[in-house]
Amino acid sequence: MSAISVIFVLIFAFLAGLEGILDQWQFHQPILACSLIGLATGHLSAGIILGGSLQMIALGWANVGAAVAPDAALASVASAILMVQSGNYSLSNITGVIVPAAILLATAGLVLTTLVRFINVGTVHLADAAAERGSYSGVQMWHLVALLLQGLRIAIPAGIILAVPAKTVTDALNAIPSWVSGGLAVGGGMVVVVGYAMVINIMATAELWPFFFLGFVLAPLSEITLIGMGVIGVVLALIYLNLSDKKGSGGAAAGSGDPIGDILNDY
Repeated sequence: MSAISVIFVLIFAFLAGLEGILDQWQFHQPILACSLIGLATGHLSAGIILGGSLQMIALGWANVGAAVAPDAALASVASAILMVQSGNYSLSNITGVIVPAAILLATAGLVLTTLVRFINVGTVHLADAAAERGSYSGVQMWHLVALLLQGLRIAIPAGIILAVPAKTVTDALNAIPSWVSGGLAVGGGMVVVVGYAMVINIMATAELWPFFFLGFVLAPLSEITLIGMGVIGVVLALIYLNLSDKKGSGGAAAGSGDPIGDILNDY
């Protein structure tokens, strides 16, 4: 891996750590983190495949109360680096070896997340002390320090993995027992189902069900490419927006603001 690639990988890892807290640009999501690292290392297609596989698992990871979900940022960055260093970009290696390794890394990332949040309790008190002194710059500084720690939480492990020889990484991945990787693959598949269920639960409205069933019918058609599916989605979105604009103008009676919902309500 070239020096430029290493620099960009560390930058993307740092951004993923920041976004794990900020949630502004979603760089910590697997589909983005893995794709960016794949782009930085010249293996964009493999990064997208890995990110897509992990994204469906990460959909089922959610913080519930005091329970913290596995660390998607560390899982995405570390697994993408492991894939690049292994030199094997086949689908079987990604789904059978890298994805189970990512699940292990996500669980291990909980330790780092807990440690950084424990340290940041101290930075919060220091920021409070600065606020009591009326030091706005001090409050800002300690907030930036807390964010810096979140970025280093992912960047430092990424740098350590990059420093490990590629052969060592390959041997370590091959040394994972089949019962471990198989069990993690099954568990990851179950989490994918939970992710799908969560998405469907969010979509469970009268306005969105028609689009869901239409996509469900179109998806198995092998003649339609992914680009074609994307074009269909954009066209449907434009039709939906145009219907919304027409419903809200022309002196018509005001409805719910959703054209499909108003049509359904009329019946």
